[in-house]
Amino acid sequence: MTALARMEGSARILALVKLANVGLVLIWGFAVTYVFVRVLPIAEFRAFLLLVAFGNFTISAEFGLTSIIYARLRRRWLGGEAEEGGFRPEEMGVLFLFLALLIAGGTLVLLVALAAGALSTQMPLLFLLFFLSACLNLPALLAKRALAAVDGNFLWEALDCLRRLFTIGLLAAILAGLDPRLSVALQLAVSIAVIGYAIGHVHRRLGMEGRHWLAFRVGGGHVWRHYLRDVGASAAFTVSDIVAYNAPYFTIAMATHDARPMLLFDFFFKMSRALSMLVRAMVEAALPRITRAYHAGETARLRQLLLRAGGAALLFALALAVALMLGGKPLFHVLFDGKAAIGEMDLMLTGVALLALALVCVSVYVQGALGHFRLLLSRSLPLLAGSLLSVPVAWTLWPGRFDIAFLALYALTLLVAAGLHLVLLRRLARG
Repeated sequence: MTALARMEGSARILALVKLANVGLVLIWGFAVTYVFVRVLPIAEFRAFLLLVAFGNFTISAEFGLTSIIYARLRRRWLGGEAEEGGFRPEEMGVLFLFLALLIAGGTLVLLVALAAGALSTQMPLLFLLFFLSACLNLPALLAKRALAAVDGNFLWEALDCLRRLFTIGLLAAILAGLDPRLSVALQLAVSIAVIGYAIGHVHRRLGMEGRHWLAFRVGGGHVWRHYLRDVGASAAFTVSDIVAYNAPYFTIAMATHDARPMLLFDFFFKMSRALSMLVRAMVEAALPRITRAYHAGETARLRQLLLRAGGAALLFALALAVALMLGGKPLFHVLFDGKAAIGEMDLMLTGVALLALALVCVSVYVQGALGHFRLLLSRSLPLLAGSLLSVPVAWTLWPGRFDIAFLALYALTLLVAAGLHLVLLRRLARG
């Protein structure tokens, strides 16, 4: 057994390297805000936040297809679904084509928005380059999910750590005088090189041939015949999820020109991303055992693993909530360069929302890995409704305390969603 295989087979080592990567992703996310809030005027930075939200929307709009590929390829790798209708390598080519079209479509929408003035900026090239660098996470996600399905997590995490280190360094260089456009262009080049290598590794690991990537008719026909319903459910769930977590950026922008509510939500969004990445890393490290127990019908083992995952997620959320109560004010001040302040009630509501989000994340990651997309769709609709209504309801009923009211309604929405997902997890644990 090679050293790489030994590290891949160790749940502890895999969890550690995933957590290290999460740490770098978090540092990168905070560095983006820390750097650009200092080099851009506040009006330009508000436009930049909308660009980030649009980038998040585009990245998420792969409609969960990579999760479907993971679930199908994982079943095949564990010895199931080898019959007609099982995973075929041509599916990878079809998915890669879809992701390329998605990036092209998002870029076209951004160019139109910039040309029409819908997204006002004095640095359109910077916005375009940043959007493209963000969109490269789509093929990165394909490589990550495919490798994870065939027990190849460790190599991807190591490569991604390397990519993040380079991009963080290039972000920091902006504060030292490097042109922001050159910095983002170099980040784009680094990401292309790393993701290209990862995709090549997927090609070799799956024993693919060049024709598989171009067999769009064969792969598309296979998808159409055998799992179109899963694609539809996954797509609908993903759209619901995207809107639920990103809509407040746009509804707040329509409700008020005051920067504070937008910065409060951006702060919560960053904390929620931090938590969700920690929970995802923990769940992904356990997924090889969870999926084996599920497909083998080992109910007792599955229940034990789900309890551990849920407990660890709540522990992460509680630790983050306490940390925010103790140090959230100075963090907010430094992060947004003193352009707004955050209060104790804001931090308390953020902590409550994070605790609820932890359970939602565990359920979504586990159910998605098992291919239960229609269940996820039905449980996503209350979260979508609450997210869309929280801003207008808060503005209508409590305009004088709009920021607090919005955060309270959003936290309540997440608590309801957590209750629904807890029921799902209990049913799964009972077999």
